[in-house]
Amino acid sequence: MKSGDHAAIDVLAESSAAVKGKAPLIASQREEKRGLNRGFGIADFLLRLGAIISTIAAAATMGTSDETLPLFTQFFQFEASFDDLPTFLYFVIAMALVGGYLLLSLPFSIVTIVRPIAVAPRLLLFILDTVTLTFATAASGAAAAIVYLAETGNPNTNWLAICDQFEDFCSTVSGAVVASFVTVVVFVVLVILSGFALKRQ
Repeated sequence: MKSGDHAAIDVLAESSAAVKGKAPLIASQREEKRGLNRGFGIADFLLRLGAIISTIAAAATMGTSDETLPLFTQFFQFEASFDDLPTFLYFVIAMALVGGYLLLSLPFSIVTIVRPIAVAPRLLLFILDTVTLTFATAASGAAAAIVYLAETGNPNTNWLAICDQFEDFCSTVSGAVVASFVTVVVFVVLVILSGFALKRQ
């Protein structure tokens, strides 16, 4: 056998060894990627559970916010209720819709845990989470503006501060707005997590 044949055999042997050496490395990288994506999926699921709690709390708190001042007679009383203001009514509807979406999104979040490499469910959640984030932010911001006016008033528009009289009402709606902003923050984190996971696909 010629020396050239020996050189060719050596090169082939080295190439085969290199391929065998790279195969476990690629497999380990794939498993690492799969494990990290599964971790993103678990965090996504837990965050959604937390957002469901805060969203339901916001809607329920605002929906039960009413106060009647113990003045005058039973036929002539001052009362404050969330449905007296269209913004607060919109807030309750918006939070109920956001909570419903979060419940419906849980199965898709579970899919990202079971199949961490799947792109379609994560991309769908990313798009819908972004839309819902905008919706929730609009409702929370509008309600926060009304709460601010109720607390401080606005002399230029003759908007009187009512929280000196309706203290319980104002504290209740303020708590609802705070809970809604917790939901907004959770959605921001969800969108960021989905973005990182999609980037690693």
